[in-house]
Amino acid sequence: MRVTSRDGTDLALHDLGGTGPPLVLSHATGFHGRVLAPMAVPLRRRFHCWALDFRGHGDSEDPATDIGEWDRLGADALAVADALGLRRAIGFGHSMGGTALLMAERERPGTFAGLVLFEPIAFPHDQSRSEGPPALAALTRRRRSVFDSRDEAYDNYASKPPLSALAPESLQAYVDHGLTDRPDGAVELRCDPEHEARIFEGGMNSDMFEHLGEIGCPVLVLAGSPEENPPGMIAPVIAGALPHGHVRVLPQLSHFGPMQDPLLVAGLVVDFVDALPVNQ
Repeated sequence: MRVTSRDGTDLALHDLGGTGPPLVLSHATGFHGRVLAPMAVPLRRRFHCWALDFRGHGDSEDPATDIGEWDRLGADALAVADALGLRRAIGFGHSMGGTALLMAERERPGTFAGLVLFEPIAFPHDQSRSEGPPALAALTRRRRSVFDSRDEAYDNYASKPPLSALAPESLQAYVDHGLTDRPDGAVELRCDPEHEARIFEGGMNSDMFEHLGEIGCPVLVLAGSPEENPPGMIAPVIAGALPHGHVRVLPQLSHFGPMQDPLLVAGLVVDFVDALPVNQ
């Protein structure tokens, strides 16, 4: 399914199946919607699962505008809400994808009845910042983007951190749908490392933290180990700034938790929905 964002950018929206009310799965920077398909396997017993590819990711169009402007990511999430006619739906977002869902709910209250967010990116602007994001952006720009084959890419990622932490089915989904075929027979990352780096840099300029008090729906903030993990460190602060926020720390997981243990994270989504005042 194709969806048009506010500025005309063409987006891919994937139907991951299931029956019941809609559940939107929103991916992290550098990934794509179908990397969350292993999470959808148990969830589709309760929900009709949809996963978007944000601009510059997966099967979505590379934008003509600056991909580092995070407000445009929120607009992408709202375009999906419009396409699906969402009202009091459930959303799951990982990292950047979690922030985009918060942006959508802030702009259009009532889009979501509840959100489960794994380490969303919303840094307080008055907080002392580490060199993490600039260093991460620099490292990202040096990422290898071309491989001889998908098999080579899988073996490369599986052999070393951080992607070696992913469950095999998550890593396979990343490789299957995150690489595009080149005319020379090689494969190349669909998300340009330069795009990814600019999103990391843009995240530091987002003012979403200052607007967390405007989010009226219940939000469960999940976090992996905070050790050397700024998004994990800040997760309790984000939950505390939300009017109806709660945090749960899963120290056995990293920042890639939804792809590391998709069944565990999916179960927490179901538990969250079951605890809502009105089940969706």
